[in-house]
Amino acid sequence: MRYLSTSETAEKWGLSSRRVVVLCNEGRIDGAQKAGSTWIIPENAQKPGDARIKSGKYIKKGDEN
Repeated sequence: MRYLSTSETAEKWGLSSRRVVVLCNEGRIDGAQKAGSTWIIPENAQKPGDARIKSGKYIKKGDEN
């Protein structure tokens, strides 16, 4: 299996390399592994979906006065 660096994966997916590192730290990229102080990502890994709320409705927590 061939692995890509975070910068190679970022270029492939159209993201910043920092964003790819964040996705790795959150465990959202299947098969990503830490090699020393860097992340390596399988060449066939799928780009994770956007996890932001898309409905436009946000849940407000706390006191509603």
